[in-house]
Amino acid sequence: MLLTRLKTKKATIPETAMILAAGKGTRLAPLTDKTPKPLVEVDGKALIDHILDRLAAVGVKNVVVNTFHLGEQIEAHLAERSDVSITFSREEELLETGGGVVKALPLLGDAPFFVINGDSLWVDAMKPTLSRLAEAWDDKKMDGLLLLHPFSRVPGWHGYGDFTMDPEGRLSRREERRVAPYAYMGASILHPRLFEGAPEGAFSLNRLYDKAQEAERLYGALHDGLWYHISTNEDLETARRLYAQGHVPDVPFF
Repeated sequence: MLLTRLKTKKATIPETAMILAAGKGTRLAPLTDKTPKPLVEVDGKALIDHILDRLAAVGVKNVVVNTFHLGEQIEAHLAERSDVSITFSREEELLETGGGVVKALPLLGDAPFFVINGDSLWVDAMKPTLSRLAEAWDDKKMDGLLLLHPFSRVPGWHGYGDFTMDPEGRLSRREERRVAPYAYMGASILHPRLFEGAPEGAFSLNRLYDKAQEAERLYGALHDGLWYHISTNEDLETARRLYAQGHVPDVPFF
């Protein structure tokens, strides 16, 4: 069930989102020694502000931001925003992606919510990507819905892809020594039930994605705009250059 194959339906936009902003961003050092990665700028705007702009544009009301590395800078920066209500989940030790969400669960409510990596940067095509992701959500079938992009179309991507997808949109992880066509973009909709029985402390969300995959409740939705994978300083310079050139999405692929 790729997004590009969906029939149009009215989306119920999650009112709550979590931005994962606690990481150290070590591969962007020395820049991130003094600046948290979510505050690194592309096109004159911090990465986290690109994300918040997109969340606010689709009607998200409440955003939880977890912090650890240079968290006081993130909190001071976001104090200027008034378009969404922002709550901080401060970590005394780095809890990774899964542990960070588990700690914040009391702030996220009982309904499905967006989870977005604090360094995610994308360009929408004809329709807001997050609206299209919400349209693809099916609460009866899904515990997790991941936003994916063909890895061959990502500037500077050096990996082998993350997932394969069946005709119904169910995901399977790339097998060892194989290539998978789709890369995970760091944006998703997750249901709180996915976290039932989750461990305490630090762990990766990948552990819960695997759990959902085994239950055939992990799905993917295909992005039709542009995505910039920002891991290294080279990636960052590529993203900045393409934005400065006014790089726009290609015609959506169906």
